[in-house]
Amino acid sequence: METAMKTEYVMTLKQAKEGFNPATTPLAATTVYTDDAGIHAGETTIPSQGDDLPAFIAKPAAHNGPFPVVLVVQEIFGVHQHIQDLCRRLAKEGYLAIAPELYFRQGEARDYSDISELLQKLVSKVPDKQVLIDLDHTANWAIRHGGDASKLAITGFCWGGRITWLYAAHNPQLKAAVAWYGKLVGEKTLNSPKHPVDIATQLTAPVLGLYGGQDGSIPQETVESMRQAIRAANADADIVVYPQAGHAFNADYRPSYHAESAQDGWQRMLDWFIQHGVVGVK
Repeated sequence: METAMKTEYVMTLKQAKEGFNPATTPLAATTVYTDDAGIHAGETTIPSQGDDLPAFIAKPAAHNGPFPVVLVVQEIFGVHQHIQDLCRRLAKEGYLAIAPELYFRQGEARDYSDISELLQKLVSKVPDKQVLIDLDHTANWAIRHGGDASKLAITGFCWGGRITWLYAAHNPQLKAAVAWYGKLVGEKTLNSPKHPVDIATQLTAPVLGLYGGQDGSIPQETVESMRQAIRAANADADIVVYPQAGHAFNADYRPSYHAESAQDGWQRMLDWFIQHGVVGVK
C-alpha cells in the first residue's frame, strides 16, 4: 500500500503561521502539510457528556463508505495543525480519521506558549475517565456518519499515546491500537488513577507501541517494565524502539523529528491496522 507520506509537501510560510500551538514555535524546516485532494476534511462537533465536543474529521471523497474509523488522539498541544495533518494522511489511506479536542472543557491549549505551564495548568486537570467517555462518543458518532462499526482503530501521540493504551483496555469494540511514545508509568492521581503498565491484563485490542531509544522523558526501563507486563498478561501487543529517535520523533514540525523512524513507524502503523482487519477503503 502506498503511504500517505508521499502526498505531503513542505508548508508555505502562510500555512506555517496558522494552526499550530504557540508552544511549538518556531517551526522546524521539516514541517509538512498534506493537501486535501481526494478527501473531505474539516471541523465538526460531537454531542458528548452534555457538551458539544469539537473535533477535526477527514475521510475519502470518492464514495460514502462505510470507512474504517481511526480515532486520532492529540499530543499535549491539542488538535492543532499537525494532528489535523495526520488525519488528512489517514484519509488518503482510505480511513475516516477523527481527532476530538479532549480537554476543551478545562481550557484552550493554544492559550499557552510555555510547555511547562500548559502541562501544569491544563493537561494535568483532564480526567482520564472524561477522555475515555469522549472517545466512546466520538467513535459512535463517526460510525453514524460514514464509519464501519466493525473496523475501529485508535492511534495517539505523546499524551495521546498513553491514552491509546488505556483505551485499548476500555472499549471492547476496538480492533487495533498504535501508541506513539506515550508514557507507560507515572504517579497515580485522582485524574490519572492508572497507567498503561497497570492495565496490561485488561487489554482487549492488539496494541503496537512505538518508542524512541533516546527519549529522556520515557526511560527505557519503563519500556522494559511494559514489555514484562505484556508478557505476563499474554497480551496481544508489541513494542518497537527506534534506537536513534527521541521523544516526539514523528512530530515533523519540531526539532525532535527523526524522519527515518517516523516513516518506518507510519508504515508499521498501517500494517498493524491491516493485520488486524482495519483496512483502508480506496
